[in-house]
Amino acid sequence: MVSRRLSREAGHRRKFLAIVDDTPECERSVAYAARRAQSTGGAVVLLFVIEPADFQHWLGVEEIMREEALETANATLDGHAAKIRESVGIEPELVVREGHPSEEIHKLIEEDQDIAILVLAAGNAKEGPGPLVSSIAGKGAAFPIPVTVVPHSLTDEEIESLA
Repeated sequence: MVSRRLSREAGHRRKFLAIVDDTPECERSVAYAARRAQSTGGAVVLLFVIEPADFQHWLGVEEIMREEALETANATLDGHAAKIRESVGIEPELVVREGHPSEEIHKLIEEDQDIAILVLAAGNAKEGPGPLVSSIAGKGAAFPIPVTVVPHSLTDEEIESLA
């Protein structure tokens, strides 16, 4: 069941959710989300999901790995946020979650009813467009909001003209 979106009501803004990870195409989705938010008076939410499979070790090692993953997530988000501030003058919301990406995306969309568009980017590898795009295109997770898939090959200029 989809909860009602509040982004069009007084006191709310439409938010574009971009997923930040270590894929090369991630930068394209963040750039598109930022430009769309700028051109429509919206906001940007950047989500970094730390997958739990990374921490299946002894307790002491697990805590160190979790801390390192959190530092990496925050540093990655900070880098993208700086680019958004510089290029479009928007202060993005930064969110770090631990879990499975599809589940955490769903949870965040349900929690923040201003999120109205999920922006993903397709990779150009021969293995396919990337795990998140593959999951929504195949039998995987259906998201409760519209999904925009940005081609990896778009330049900043092309993104600006399209957004």
